[in-house]
Amino acid sequence: MLNELKKDADTRMGKSVDSLKGELTKIRTGRAHPSILEHVMVDYYGAPTPLNQVASISIADSRMLNVAAFDKTMVQAVEKAIMTSDLGLNPSSAGDVIRVPLPPLTEERRKDLIKVVRHEGEQAKIAIRNIRRDVLGDVKSLVKEKDATEDDERKFQDDIQKTTDKYVALIDETLKEKEKDLMEI
Repeated sequence: MLNELKKDADTRMGKSVDSLKGELTKIRTGRAHPSILEHVMVDYYGAPTPLNQVASISIADSRMLNVAAFDKTMVQAVEKAIMTSDLGLNPSSAGDVIRVPLPPLTEERRKDLIKVVRHEGEQAKIAIRNIRRDVLGDVKSLVKEKDATEDDERKFQDDIQKTTDKYVALIDETLKEKEKDLMEI
């Protein structure tokens, strides 16, 4: 039973780190990446639809994305959706293809993005600590029901703390990489 709890905690903590990495890929570093436009919603015949479902997004070069709408009548709507998003991008359409140049980041914007990155990292650490708390609560209830001994509980607390420390260190490492990436010019 304790091994199952340990495996469950390990899996959930791993998912928290994966989620953080997914969120960090959405934060723009100055280089073109299709995930930058992932959360842009297009008005597709009256229904808000994710951009990647109405168009293909490709990388033209390190500072340029190409967006090709599947439906040629949607080019204007896609261009408008990118322009009105909170990304501060100015797309320009060239026939069927929309070119989205990514301007270089200013020093002030980089520092703002680092604050966002650190906030995301703190949220991931909170999630990991919550998982630890939940699992330790489950173990306490097992001890109360006499399904585990107090010695098992102490050993489990040490093991789960080591697992928690491992994932917190992984989050810190991921944050350092992203901050370094953001500060590169």
